[in-house]
Amino acid sequence: MTALHMYQASGSHRSSDQCKKRVAKIQVNEAQKQEIKEAFDLFDVDGSGMIDVKELKIVMQALGFEPKKDEIKKMIAEIDKKGNGIITFEDFFAIMSVKMSEKDENEEILKAFKLFDDDDTGSITLSNIKRVAKELGENLTDDELQEMLTEADCDGDGVISEEEFLRMMKKTTLC
Repeated sequence: MTALHMYQASGSHRSSDQCKKRVAKIQVNEAQKQEIKEAFDLFDVDGSGMIDVKELKIVMQALGFEPKKDEIKKMIAEIDKKGNGIITFEDFFAIMSVKMSEKDENEEILKAFKLFDDDDTGSITLSNIKRVAKELGENLTDDELQEMLTEADCDGDGVISEEEFLRMMKKTTLC
């Protein structure tokens, strides 16, 4: 049983087909659309439908994101191809739709994390994994379960943190 299998068994997942469709056509709900528009409009004082690239970080922070400098630079490079220092609402909406979608995905993954972390320690231990495996009727040895933990434990502290769990579930590079 892999950690992914355990996550899927927890019920907090989407099939790969669903994920592919979601990536192809990211959806945000009406409340999120309104939130994005209101944040943009705070900085689009003249109503032109454009804001200065220097304001991107502040607008994102108004929406509850804490983008890092490198992330901001990368976004600006992708959006401001002409180098005129302006972001249109359409470009901003596209970026924030992806960001909000990622945020929703993270929330779903963290719900699964909490199913493992039943003792509310903020981390998943070998005993947490054993309990979930038993609940799922999986017959695995302690060595197999330890191997799962070790694979996801990037910092080598013997437990899986929320960050490590998110990384593992998103299938980005492990350690």
